[in-house]
Amino acid sequence: MQMILEEMRALVARHAGKPAPPRLPLSVGQAFEPTPLTHGLYKPMLYFVLQGAKRVIIGGRTLEYRAGELLVASIDLPVIGQVIEASPEKPLMIVALALDPASIAALLIDMPNSGESAAEAGISISPITPGLIDPLLRIARLLDAPEDVPVMAPMLEREILYRVLQGPQGPILRQIAQSDSRLSRIRRAIDWIGQNYADSLKIDHLASLAGMSASSFHRHFKAVTAMSPLAYQKSIRLQEARRRLIMAPAEAARVAYAVGYESPSQFSREYTRLFGLPPLRDAARLLHGGGLAEA
Repeated sequence: MQMILEEMRALVARHAGKPAPPRLPLSVGQAFEPTPLTHGLYKPMLYFVLQGAKRVIIGGRTLEYRAGELLVASIDLPVIGQVIEASPEKPLMIVALALDPASIAALLIDMPNSGESAAEAGISISPITPGLIDPLLRIARLLDAPEDVPVMAPMLEREILYRVLQGPQGPILRQIAQSDSRLSRIRRAIDWIGQNYADSLKIDHLASLAGMSASSFHRHFKAVTAMSPLAYQKSIRLQEARRRLIMAPAEAARVAYAVGYESPSQFSREYTRLFGLPPLRDAARLLHGGGLAEA
């Protein structure tokens, strides 16, 4: 197993920062030192940590994931992340596989139906099981063999998903694929917020999209995201505002209105509370050496 990990770390070192070959749902990354807290959005992914450690804050939850662990993000989640263990000699190294609900659903057709699990958190951590190491190495090798991707990548992705479904993260993956699971129903509301973040939030409408009562929707939404629907929308709004400010830093008021704020002063207060600086000062810092590190 140590030899496999060494080969995978060498692959990450060669390909970190480069785009993956077309049709390969894999990305790799590394960091050479601890970082300050940074804001970002976790997409539905399997994150395999080969070396080092990260901390992630979602709502009121704080989680750490380290070498030998797998983090599953099942929905779009605004997070605050931080590299907590990395050095030039032993950088943080992560391999990430994008999650496709259709691929999981196709695989479930050939697997026994265990019913819906009560587990519904949007993010979860477990050890990387031995059965995952070999297919993970083989799909990572495709970074060096892009000509093999069209044939080999779908088979290896299927094998990795199968191994995860057999392990402790299986219930979360099942809920991603099952259209009537609580997680999938909450994802409908999350998708609506992501597409309509500037609109007023109406809990009854979101609950209707999820096929739940308002009280049940609020409870399950918080179980999945570790935050209320309003707090989720606010985080999405402010992250979008930050992105826009990088493109047009002199237009804070216009950005405030564009992301749904009726008051520039309220926008400035909430932006400062989340990012630590007023909008224009934060944009200037990011544009002049502060970076836009991903969580």
